[in-house]
Amino acid sequence: MRRRTATVRTLRRIRHRAKRLLTSYISVPGWTVIALAIISATAFLMLGWHELLAMAVAFTAMMICAVVLSLGNTTFNATIDMSRLRVTVSDEVAVNVCVNNPGRTPTASARGDLPIGDNHERFTIPMLAAGQSRITTVEFTAVSRDILSIGPLSIRRGDPFGLVRRERRLTEQITVFIHPRTVALNTLSAGVPRDLEGQPSNEIVDDDLDFHGLREYAPGDDVRNIHWLSSAKTGTLMIRQYEATRRTNTSLTISMNPHDYAHPQEFELAVSVHASIGVQCLQQDRPVTAHAGINHTTPSNPTEFLDDCSSIDPDIDDNPNLAQDTLAHARDASFYFFTVGSLKTIGIIKRMALALPHSATCVVLQTAPGQPRAIRHYPDFILVTVGDLDDLPIIMGALV
Repeated sequence: MRRRTATVRTLRRIRHRAKRLLTSYISVPGWTVIALAIISATAFLMLGWHELLAMAVAFTAMMICAVVLSLGNTTFNATIDMSRLRVTVSDEVAVNVCVNNPGRTPTASARGDLPIGDNHERFTIPMLAAGQSRITTVEFTAVSRDILSIGPLSIRRGDPFGLVRRERRLTEQITVFIHPRTVALNTLSAGVPRDLEGQPSNEIVDDDLDFHGLREYAPGDDVRNIHWLSSAKTGTLMIRQYEATRRTNTSLTISMNPHDYAHPQEFELAVSVHASIGVQCLQQDRPVTAHAGINHTTPSNPTEFLDDCSSIDPDIDDNPNLAQDTLAHARDASFYFFTVGSLKTIGIIKRMALALPHSATCVVLQTAPGQPRAIRHYPDFILVTVGDLDDLPIIMGALV
């Protein structure tokens, strides 16, 4: 049985290599013309019809011309240069393709083929003298989020009929990340207080770790906070004040089920909301755990997080119980953000919030393009309606 399987694999490999060898220089139409020339010539010898002889001569002449037109020096070198490998939706992207002739003899003209995602950009490469180079700039607009593959650049030389072709791959593939649109948000200041790893906030309190200053004693103040040295100097009881420090572990979850969204634009708004909150947390050096379907990551910086956001796609198999997968990977978070679509019912959202720790803050952001922004407080969570991405800074400012 194993020998039979190995034999089948070997035959498949040989067949694949033979097919690639036969079509690497002469295309399928080229082999068709050759077959027609042989058939016409054979039929002429058998039947003696001069029409068949004329057909054989015409097909043979076509192949000879195709071979002659495909000849020429095509020993090019090429590089692809991009100013930015990470862009945002609607940005203009420029790809500079530099083709040069490293040899001592002039090259023939050829065609350049540069794959950009699922599209192909084709351009003419003129004859180049020894040492001469030519730069071609290909521009396009980043229409939607994506991880876009650019290249490899191929040089093609052949006849106008496509019977014979010579093709060489000159460059490697480049990956470009198209990030979602994001907006800057206000500081998120909830979390675990009095933590050595926490971040200072603008809130002044009487008991914490980050010393701020002194104030006069007021009835009811804790005598343990009296600064006796300053009190002795001033003759007035002085109380230490501290700047509040908080550590915020943030969990970000986005629903990827297309049934939760009314249309694709609503899903894109959800991704932008999800990305904006994550970027703000990471810019403040706050730990973030991001959940998107089966992908659970702990990005270390905004760029890494936005790269992950570029690959978020709707998934009909996404678990509708977002809290289940979230708690499996982020049980001790102090902030839980869930971004869902307008078709997610309030009943499902309530059941989802009930599973979360009561000590944590849960915010559910429901995207609904065109709807007015709104904030509704429930016993176990806060429900936010986001009708436009520009509403998010106002909403987050109200929640802080």
